[in-house]
Amino acid sequence: MMYADCYAKGVQRLEQAGIEEAKLDARLLLEAVCHTTRQELLAHGERPVTEEEKEVYFSAIEKRASHIPLQQITGEQDFMGLTFAVNDKVLIPRQDTEVLVEEVLRFLHDGMRILDLCTGSGCILLSLLHYSNDCRGVGTDLSAEALSVARQNAQRLGLLVEENGQMPGLLAEQNVPLPGFLEVQESPGAVFAQGDLFAALKAADDKFDVIVSNPPYIRSDVIPTLMEEVRLHEPGLALDGGEDGLVFYRRIVQEAPAYLNGGGMLFLEIGYDQAGDVSGLLDQAGFHDIELVKDFAGNDRVVYGTWYSA
Repeated sequence: MMYADCYAKGVQRLEQAGIEEAKLDARLLLEAVCHTTRQELLAHGERPVTEEEKEVYFSAIEKRASHIPLQQITGEQDFMGLTFAVNDKVLIPRQDTEVLVEEVLRFLHDGMRILDLCTGSGCILLSLLHYSNDCRGVGTDLSAEALSVARQNAQRLGLLVEENGQMPGLLAEQNVPLPGFLEVQESPGAVFAQGDLFAALKAADDKFDVIVSNPPYIRSDVIPTLMEEVRLHEPGLALDGGEDGLVFYRRIVQEAPAYLNGGGMLFLEIGYDQAGDVSGLLDQAGFHDIELVKDFAGNDRVVYGTWYSA
């Protein structure tokens, strides 16, 4: 079978399955399987496809036809000009979240300490570290499987920090005899800790210059209405923000001041209709200079504020 014929059949199958971007997805899967580019499809459509490539390609097409996200099939997603490994244990990085990273980068200085809550694939923290100098960061997540993906991404980017050849033990419940995260992590880069938000940190006196989070913020009653790719194949733990979608924001805003240096900043990604509620939480908690940032579609996407109080 020729390269162009494989593509045409792939498009047809995805269109039959109701995949919205059938042509794009069929092409991207073919390129991933055959290690080719878009130009090859246009210029060399007569290229023969091996039986092995054909089998792998149509297997991938069937997965996509069942509404498994494209990124989970290829195992990768581009974000902030970097390529991150993803699977069904982490939220697939979205372009909207790049707005959050870009906003943090405006205020990030060399040598700062960063805390990324609900880190998932690690794409936020690792992007910040990649595009800064000598910064140190920790990513926390309740899911051990998600943290495995984050560590893989950190290692691929050369940003994984190890302690004595092993990952630093930051789990509070393990009672690891370490004096505190910031005293242990002397090298720039990232470490990861499993636990519930700030509870993943061993020492309550660990302080950061920046705390950033894209927490679960979808209302529980909205989740059944989401598209299949999200509802059935992305981790519910990373989506469900409780009855009003604000459960994690309340906890983060309330606890963040204890972990921020004076003048430290808290950055939060939000849903399109949550700007007023989340800004109000920051104001009530004593944050100053609260700002709202819109995404590329003009929707409210990021809220941030500065902590000045002792």
